[in-house]
Amino acid sequence: MDSFLVAFNAVIPFLCYISFGYLVRQRGMVDDAFLQKLNSVVFRLLYPFLMFYNIYKAEAASLPGPFFMLFCGVSILAVEAVALLVVPRIIKENTRRGVIVQAAYRGNFVLFGLPLAISLFGEEASSTAAIVVTIVAALYNTTSVLILEMFNTKEKSDLKATLANVTKNPLLRGAVVGLVFFFLKLRLPKGLTEPIAAFSGMTTPLALFILGGTLHFDAVKKNLKYLIPTLSFKMILVPAAVLAVAYAAGLRGVELFLIIGIHATPIATASYPMAQNMGGDGELAGQFVVLSTAVCVVTLFLWVFFMKSTGLI
Repeated sequence: MDSFLVAFNAVIPFLCYISFGYLVRQRGMVDDAFLQKLNSVVFRLLYPFLMFYNIYKAEAASLPGPFFMLFCGVSILAVEAVALLVVPRIIKENTRRGVIVQAAYRGNFVLFGLPLAISLFGEEASSTAAIVVTIVAALYNTTSVLILEMFNTKEKSDLKATLANVTKNPLLRGAVVGLVFFFLKLRLPKGLTEPIAAFSGMTTPLALFILGGTLHFDAVKKNLKYLIPTLSFKMILVPAAVLAVAYAAGLRGVELFLIIGIHATPIATASYPMAQNMGGDGELAGQFVVLSTAVCVVTLFLWVFFMKSTGLI
């Protein structure tokens, strides 16, 4: 029962925020245009505060070790390699190949993994998770561009310019500033840290509210033959395999759970506009985001319950 309650209490806030956004949208109190503008504010302004503050307030002992950070990066690249080997052999259309490969590995770690780790392990986990975000975000953004370019059937985009945009990612910029303050031991006055902490605290609930408001379940049925196998691979098979390897490699506690945060979270919202603008099947990419977000409330609960009941966390 204790394991059930821990899992329930960790996941239920996500369901509340997402459901609230969905219901407000259904009642016509907000529209897509408003949510898109609000989403831009959250991504460009609030997420940098979240990244900066989680690293700024870190204690040196809480930072992840080099082996764990290397494992995170290698595990993502390994899943990408498997998807790149398998998907083109099964899927014939280039417009779908890149989208499915991206969906097989790219999770929404920032929106789900980071706050879930904090919910389970407390604020001491936030710094470790924030450092991991810098690795994950850099890999996701860079490799997604390369993969979508591989299967781009439209006129080739400027790859150099696209990669340059990766360095302008607001999450990475917030993390870099946080690392500068952390390593140089620069401290801000309380009058500034309090509003920064408040902006950081409002980021996750507001982002999940927006996500709930933008959920649309239309036209999912015709793509179920792509959606079900890919989501089963992404949210069940991959986390199970990587978790087993991580445990065998000696990872424990919050680091072991962050592996689940990387690999078992729903497909990143950013994968939809990227696919749409780089010659991929935008409709399928959007459906991956919607369905994985809905399913993750159950699958993340089961992963937390499993790890808690077996003593892994």
